[in-house]
Amino acid sequence: MDAHAGEGKRRGGRLWWIAAGLVAWWLVYRNLEPAAAWFTHTLCGLPHDSHLGAAVGFFVFETPKVLLLLALIVFGVGIVRSYFSPERTRRILSGRRESAGNVLAALLGIVTPFCSCSAVPLFIGFVTTGIPLGVTFSFLIAAPMVNEVALVLLFGLFGWKVAAIYLGTGLGIAILCGWIIGRLKMEKHVEDWVYQIKAGDAGEDELIDAAARIRLGLEAVKEIVGKVWIYVILGIAVGAGIHGYVPENFMASIMGKGAWWSVPLAVIIGVPMYSNAAGIIPIVQALLGKGAALGTVLAFMMSVIALSLPEAVILRKVLKPRLIAVFFGVVATGIILIGCLFNLIM
Repeated sequence: MDAHAGEGKRRGGRLWWIAAGLVAWWLVYRNLEPAAAWFTHTLCGLPHDSHLGAAVGFFVFETPKVLLLLALIVFGVGIVRSYFSPERTRRILSGRRESAGNVLAALLGIVTPFCSCSAVPLFIGFVTTGIPLGVTFSFLIAAPMVNEVALVLLFGLFGWKVAAIYLGTGLGIAILCGWIIGRLKMEKHVEDWVYQIKAGDAGEDELIDAAARIRLGLEAVKEIVGKVWIYVILGIAVGAGIHGYVPENFMASIMGKGAWWSVPLAVIIGVPMYSNAAGIIPIVQALLGKGAALGTVLAFMMSVIALSLPEAVILRKVLKPRLIAVFFGVVATGIILIGCLFNLIM
């Protein structure tokens, strides 16, 4: 009885600390804008209408804002991810009909803790358990493209409409492109040694209690934010420069709706780049603020997150060059079509 009482007391203490932390987070977050304005214009004495004042104000406001959003998002996602081990994900996808499998794989790609760095072991695990090639690609496309960090940051910075557009288009591309690759019957362009690996039996998932899931959320904050904070600051610095010094008509002429070539050019520029969602969102915010079209900016962001040269190098270990080229070509085409569509209708 005493043990149960002690455990209940410890659980209540943890919940109290979490609640206090959330209240402190909200108080800091809601006061960022006046604090940034005071620092920029009162303490530093920079005029409101100057280029430097606009750039510094953007940087001072957006840096803690994005980092606070990132920490909260990663904590929540870390808890959600504790429910999806690689073995559980493989079991969910195994034996599904291909069309339903594409949809389910894309949805699972949003919440599972995988990126292009884990593409090789994931690909091997999926193929050796009999998951169709097209379904596997739907998962591999959705996992980096429909990034949960990008989704919530977009919601926090631009509202639910932009976040919903990003979610819907990203899922659509992952589902459709995976289905197309499955129709092309390109299994022979997977390296032969992959099919020679015997699939191991998935072990039982470890039972995790609520306290352990909270610890996993905190560890995710420490690990992920610790790795990406420098990219966040660099991205915000680039965004601040765009916000303060780039004329609006200049960005509108290059990335606006009137330039038919803006979406393909944005994808061509985005593919060689390598950045995570947290680093690219501030640049997206600055581009939209300077008159760039939503479809063009969305295509740029998706190409940076979903397609990269490092990913191609990693995938080369398990895929032959023709399949890699088809993968990049199909996804890039889908992104271009989505960007052009939104430039037409919005």
